[in-house]
Amino acid sequence: MDSTYFTAYNTCDLKTQAEIIAEDVEFYHDQGGLSTSKKELLESIEKNICGKVTRELIEGSLEVHEIKGYGAVAMGLHKFHNNQEPDAISKPSKF
Repeated sequence: MDSTYFTAYNTCDLKTQAEIIAEDVEFYHDQGGLSTSKKELLESIEKNICGKVTRELIEGSLEVHEIKGYGAVAMGLHKFHNNQEPDAISKPSKF
C-alpha cells in the first residue's frame, strides 16, 4: 500500500489518492496539525505537493504491524525532496 499511495503522491495522481484515502480520514501533520476532511486534504496535496515534492522511502525501513480488530500501523524512514531545489539535502525522518 505504501508504494501504491506514494507512487500516486509523487506523480500527482489525485484519482488514485482519492480511492485510497478514507472518507473519515484523520491525517496528522507535524506542522499543519490535524486534517479530517478528505476533500481539503486532496486540495492541499494538489496545491502544495503536486510537482513540488517527491517522497522517497528509505529501502528496508518499512515495518507494518497489525492492530488486532482495527487495522495496521506502518513505520519507517523516508525523505522528501524539494523538486524546486534539486540540490538541497534531504534528511531521513521517521513516520
